[in-house]
Amino acid sequence: MKLFFATIFFCSIAICGQSQTSKSQSILNSLSSSMKKMSTFYVEFNANIKNSATGVNESEKGMGWVKGNKFFASYGEITLLSNGYKTWTIINEEKSVYESETSDDEESMNPKKLMTIWEEGFKNKYMKLASFNGENVHVINLYPTDPENTDYHTIILYISEKSNALKKAIMKTNDGTTMSYHLTKFESNKPISDSKFTFNKSKYPGFAVIRD
Repeated sequence: MKLFFATIFFCSIAICGQSQTSKSQSILNSLSSSMKKMSTFYVEFNANIKNSATGVNESEKGMGWVKGNKFFASYGEITLLSNGYKTWTIINEEKSVYESETSDDEESMNPKKLMTIWEEGFKNKYMKLASFNGENVHVINLYPTDPENTDYHTIILYISEKSNALKKAIMKTNDGTTMSYHLTKFESNKPISDSKFTFNKSKYPGFAVIRD
């Protein structure tokens, strides 16, 4: 932030910044509260990963189911599922399944964790009210509180002013990669069988199961 001409001006800017943080925190708290009240949810999204330096520019469609601490997520050639105790990573291209005990690192792949990423390790700032796909959205930036040990330097959230639902997230990493996720469908509190979150070998004939 630039040097300020006078103390009064400095104080006015500081108060404004606190107000913007308070506004963004209130919006995020409301979104977190809504997410925690859901017994289940299903989400579909379009994703784009781009890095100009490496020439990467890939787009994929993804989907995810969540029930408590259980999740099933599919993205491109990779499927992840967890029953809360074991996690299976299915790589279709390799015809391989990697089975492991669920850990904190693997929990970060839970769609519910990704949709509440702001709850830990980030400070936030309200940027503006903008238009996205014909509706007004709050644009909120997240910045890591420990940037040296975090892959992201900025995450930009687009949250519906009307429904207070997350519509889009842009993640900017330290290596110059930009990952954009546009949520195209969201359904909550619909019945999902627990079998959805446990690996069934009969559905993957010929796949090698590799256990850690």
